[in-house]
Amino acid sequence: MTKINAPPPQHSTSQQTASFTRFDTSDLSPREIYKLLIGTVVPRPIAWVTTLSPDGVANAAPYSFFNCLSADPPILALGVENWADMSFKDTAYNIRMTEEFTVNIVSNALVEAMNVTATPFSSHIDELEKAGLTTAPGSLIQCPRIAEAPVAFECRRHVGISVGKSREIILGLVVAIHIRSNLVDRERFHVDQLALDAVGRMGGQGYALTRQLFDLPTMSVADWDAGNIPKRSVTSS
Repeated sequence: MTKINAPPPQHSTSQQTASFTRFDTSDLSPREIYKLLIGTVVPRPIAWVTTLSPDGVANAAPYSFFNCLSADPPILALGVENWADMSFKDTAYNIRMTEEFTVNIVSNALVEAMNVTATPFSSHIDELEKAGLTTAPGSLIQCPRIAEAPVAFECRRHVGISVGKSREIILGLVVAIHIRSNLVDRERFHVDQLALDAVGRMGGQGYALTRQLFDLPTMSVADWDAGNIPKRSVTSS
C-alpha cells in the first residue's frame, strides 16, 4: 500500500457564489424529505442485519439508516422503517421479541447477494437461503451472522425509540465483533479498509465503493500556530 501526496480540489468561483434552494420540511411530504435526505447524506454505511424470529426462522435485510454512535459503551444505531400499514418489518419485530441482532458489513463482492435479501419476501421465507448465503452461529447471542460477510457485530437491544408512527430507531449494544483475520492487526487493532472493500449507499438505486481513500491528519493548535498545515495523501493499493 502506498501513499501519494495529492493537491486538494480547488474551490471554484461558481461554488463560492452559487445560489441555494431552501426547503422547509413542514411544506414537504415524507417521501419528498426522504429523497432529499438520502441524496445528500452520502455515502451511508450499510447494516446487513440478521435476526431470528421467535420461531427460529432466520431473517436478513439491509438498512442504510445506520451508524456507530458510541465506542464506550459500543452502540450501533439502526433506523428501520415500518410497512405501509405501520406494522413492524421482520427485523424490528424480531429484535423487539428476541432483543438480539447481528449487523454484518457488506463488501463489494457481496452486493448482489445483499440485494436479494432486500426483496420483500414473506416472513416465513429465509432470505439467506434465497441469496445462496450461509450462516455461522452467534458466540454470545442466539442470532446467527452471515458467514461470507467480512465483519459482523453481535448486538443486544439497548433501547428502541419510536419516531412518529413510521419508523423505529434501534440502539444495539455490541457484545462481540467478528473480523476476518486477514483484515485486522490484532495487536494494533487496525483494520485494512482497502481489503475490507466495504460498499456505501447513495441516493436512489446508487451505491459507492470505498477503495479511493486519502489521509488527512488532524492538526493540534500548536501545528496551526506554527503553520504546519497537513496535506492530504492518497492511499492506493
